[in-house]
Amino acid sequence: MLKVLYQGNLFADYFQIYLRDEGHPILPDRYTDEEIARYLMAGPHAVILRTARNMTVPIRVEWHDQRPILDLDAYQHIVEARFDCPSGQLVLAGLTDYDPAAPRLLVKAGPLGVRANLSGLDTLSENHLDGHDHYLMQLWPGSELEGVRVLKAWPGE
Repeated sequence: MLKVLYQGNLFADYFQIYLRDEGHPILPDRYTDEEIARYLMAGPHAVILRTARNMTVPIRVEWHDQRPILDLDAYQHIVEARFDCPSGQLVLAGLTDYDPAAPRLLVKAGPLGVRANLSGLDTLSENHLDGHDHYLMQLWPGSELEGVRVLKAWPGE
């Protein structure tokens, strides 16, 4: 079963959008070149999605009852990780958004799998201010993943 938890635009200040457990405000803070190239950083209770633009970008967050089918042909970059959401409520925000006003997303409490699917990365203007990039975050209950795994890497940049 698929449920859309959020669909809209968020300001990806510093090229970042995060999902974190409501009760745990600490975000991942390691910014190595390798982690930046993955487009997803994971911590114990949060993930940070790196975007291609430091602008408002379209994002969709979906809930799945189980790990969704992988569609390698539909996206240019795909990466998976896991994190814990003991409260059952996620905060979705750009890095400098006012946290109390950020959308809250209800999910099943416990460990979550997350897959970030990025497309339109080749549509950016030369100055990276305009483009048709799009970000899909898929969530499901599960602890089968360890670390951050790139399933398809975008070679651009």
